[in-house]
Amino acid sequence: MTLNQLRTFLAVAESGSVRAAAQELVVTQAAVSASVAALQKSLGVALVSPDGRGLRLTDAGTSYARYARRILGLLDEAGRAAAAAADPERGELRIAAVTTAAEQIVPAILGGFRQRHPQTGVRLEAGNRDRVRSLLDRHQVDLVLTGRPEPGWDVVVHGIRAHELVVVASPDLAAAARAGSSGTRGGMLPWLARQTWLLREPGSGTRASTDTLLADLDITPLTLMVASNVAIRESAQVGLGVTLLSRDAVAAELAAGQLAEIAVPGTPLHRDWYLVAHPGHLPPAAARLVAHALRDGGFRRPAPADRMASGYVASR
Repeated sequence: MTLNQLRTFLAVAESGSVRAAAQELVVTQAAVSASVAALQKSLGVALVSPDGRGLRLTDAGTSYARYARRILGLLDEAGRAAAAAADPERGELRIAAVTTAAEQIVPAILGGFRQRHPQTGVRLEAGNRDRVRSLLDRHQVDLVLTGRPEPGWDVVVHGIRAHELVVVASPDLAAAARAGSSGTRGGMLPWLARQTWLLREPGSGTRASTDTLLADLDITPLTLMVASNVAIRESAQVGLGVTLLSRDAVAAELAAGQLAEIAVPGTPLHRDWYLVAHPGHLPPAAARLVAHALRDGGFRRPAPADRMASGYVASR
């Protein structure tokens, strides 16, 4: 087993074909096939099998791919750790954030961080909750800013910042909600059930919170899936429907009167942002970012009570 075989196998696993993997790696298809065959021979198990014109992972291949991603991620992390030890200020900060945090929280934090550490490079990845978790699990980033860590996720929480989720719509729709409901729960629910709800894609923490809210309200309205916060805000502003979003994501629009908050029962939903990493020693650049977020970014360290209530491991 060689590193080249691992990289080739992962390219096949993620693309689903020898041809696509060869194009990605800029090698011949014969070289890709030979590399995967040699890896399977060394392991003594089949990692891929034909699937129409492509390939699919066997159960053994799916399991092996998870470890291969971690191995390559750790090797990359080791190289960066060595470079940072030789010249700490010239290291690289690798951080991922869920979309709302990447758009509304991280830029201000990174601005102050870069002023203090101008020689440190920054790589920021944004995506939904599942995406950023995958990046951390594969050791492709050192820190993640996300919602509450799921049970069983082996991470350390280094900082917490409060935020809220609110239901918003265009000012006209919000006025109709107030007029139709007369401020009572009994009147609000039928009105909410008649509206179109704008949803993020599955895998988004905001989508999960919206699904929970609709279940708690016991309504099944029409829905429209929109794949970004920006598109959802624009859609809500022109009256396409109502939506649940972080207050951070709509603060400017609420202040400008382009959106209005609707007093839906059970909202606002009080949530927190969590700055998390793998257990163990933080790389120098990540440690400096954590210190900056705690000092100037509105984050606080997890208290013992938080740790007991939530089940995660808190940094000390």
